[in-house]
Amino acid sequence: MKQNIFLTVSCVIFFLLTACGNTPVSPDVPSNGKTSSSAPESGVTTASTLLQPQETTRSKTLVVYFSCTGTTETIANYAAEITNGDLYKIVPQEPYTQEDLAYYSNGRADQEQNNPAARPAISGSVENMEQYDTILLGYPIWHGQAPRIISTFLESYDFSGKTIIPFCTSHSSGIGSSASNLHAHCADSTQWRDGKRFGSATSKAEIEQWLKEISIVQ
Repeated sequence: MKQNIFLTVSCVIFFLLTACGNTPVSPDVPSNGKTSSSAPESGVTTASTLLQPQETTRSKTLVVYFSCTGTTETIANYAAEITNGDLYKIVPQEPYTQEDLAYYSNGRADQEQNNPAARPAISGSVENMEQYDTILLGYPIWHGQAPRIISTFLESYDFSGKTIIPFCTSHSSGIGSSASNLHAHCADSTQWRDGKRFGSATSKAEIEQWLKEISIVQ
């Protein structure tokens, strides 16, 4: 009788030990009893996210200029450096020669300025104009006005909601109506700021002071 009880107890113990030995142990169960997951938690940076290319935020200021003699180009370069803005040069599809630019010779420039409908073609274009909020627009004064190629440029894009700040270069003429006459080439929602005239001897410091006065830079 005792022997039978002993055998029965032994079998039960053996069964229990065998069952416990077959229970799988998960290495992902921490000591607090909570099951961990192989997926990263929200907000955790992993190696894969570090390798993803980051989107580059480009400047929202664009300095646009037209220049034949280099005077306006110098001012535009100063403005781009000071604002850390992008720079775009308006390049005519048909370059202007010295003969074209000769005043009161009935050359090409004279003929264009005497014709309000003239629209000289531009070579190239601004990529992603929609990304810019502020446009600094530079040009020389030709017969008291902006060259007609500036009208071509303004009519080539949608400036709705953007701010345009003109600046010009000349020997003596002020910016005058050369700026206000450009408004008609843009949407009514375009915000125009007062422009300014600069001479050939204008320094970078003067341009920086002007940009501070109009709150483009601090």
